[in-house]
Amino acid sequence: MNTTAIDPDLDLVLQRIIRAPRHAVWRAWTDPALLARWWTPAPTLTRVDQLQVRPGGGFVTQMSDDGTHFVPHTDSVFLVVEEDSRLVFTNTVDSRWRPATPEPVPMTAEIILAEHPEGTDYTAIVRHGDPVLRARHEELGFFEGWGAVTEALAELAESAMTS
Repeated sequence: MNTTAIDPDLDLVLQRIIRAPRHAVWRAWTDPALLARWWTPAPTLTRVDQLQVRPGGGFVTQMSDDGTHFVPHTDSVFLVVEEDSRLVFTNTVDSRWRPATPEPVPMTAEIILAEHPEGTDYTAIVRHGDPVLRARHEELGFFEGWGAVTEALAELAESAMTS
């Protein structure tokens, strides 16, 4: 795995064990219908407009509180795709390969899926360009938001194992 070391001044990290095999977690990340079920915290709804899971592929989603009016949520590009183990995407380049100035913060996210005796060791590392942006992301509720969607991802992947 070719990951950069975690810098506590620049990076936010969320880790948990998901009691499902890596392929189930990977599928929840890479199947648009499944991603739409967990990518934004409930009760917000997600619409997946583009999910090209390959290096250089677009990752575009919108969100809605009422199911009718959707607003932009994610417009990014995948940098690294290693099947069943790692995804890296950034919102500093949009899905059309144009430089972007995303709100609320520019970031690069690395999702790592590793084997664990109970299922999948899931790690999300969100990298920022400077400590101020990292702090802003944390203050905006990074752990609550990313925690909620990771919980929803785990519930989806784990339920796939029992159905």
